[in-house]
Amino acid sequence: MTTGGSLDAPHGTTIVALCFDGGVVMAGDRRATMGNVIAQRDVQKVFEADSHSVVGIAGTAGIAVELVRLFQVELEHYEKIEGTSLSLDGKANRLSTLLRGNLGMAMQGLAVVPLFAGYDDVADRGRIFSYDVTGGRYEEHDYYAVGSGSSFARGSLKKLFHFDATAEQSVRIALEALYDAADDDSATSGPDLTRRIFPVVAVVRRDGVEMIEEDALAQAAEEMLAERMRRPGGPWAQVGGDSS
Repeated sequence: MTTGGSLDAPHGTTIVALCFDGGVVMAGDRRATMGNVIAQRDVQKVFEADSHSVVGIAGTAGIAVELVRLFQVELEHYEKIEGTSLSLDGKANRLSTLLRGNLGMAMQGLAVVPLFAGYDDVADRGRIFSYDVTGGRYEEHDYYAVGSGSSFARGSLKKLFHFDATAEQSVRIALEALYDAADDDSATSGPDLTRRIFPVVAVVRRDGVEMIEEDALAQAAEEMLAERMRRPGGPWAQVGGDSS
């Protein structure tokens, strides 16, 4: 379908990532839109790139998923050939090259804007990388978000982020940020309790990638929504160690 000479294709929306003391968390909502229509309610936007890194996608969904699959194959191929995995910087650079190869499609409106994160054994910490459509690579510190609801999500992360949070607390912060994005951006979805559709969340530590199970996400989402019934604007920022 075309509108005004441009191709309408499903677009993924909001991805967030934040570091914690021991790794990094990435989460993505599940909605894909096509113009003002919800094209899909349960699309996956966060993927395991390899054993110690994850990638989230925003932009044209079909092209983004294919780019992620190619990225996964290239990382696996390198490890089989070389007997060791690429450094985290090497992986980030390779994704940048793949994006640059899609520049022609991006100029036609079919852009892909990923968010990449992983655990760096050398630096002994989690790291986050953002990109532009030309393949430009930028390391982000502490937290970041991409997609249509990213400005709202980053505002939420700025309020709630604290580096000494546990992995479980960081997952909750990511869910709060996605909820805040959905509250102001129609292309971003919050937890759907009726259909049992929840964000996809990954935690990356020294020992590898953990995709959070749906039951745990359902419990966290239900607790968050119950608290939002009391305080629709969400939790307050920490002041003097008190976030209640």
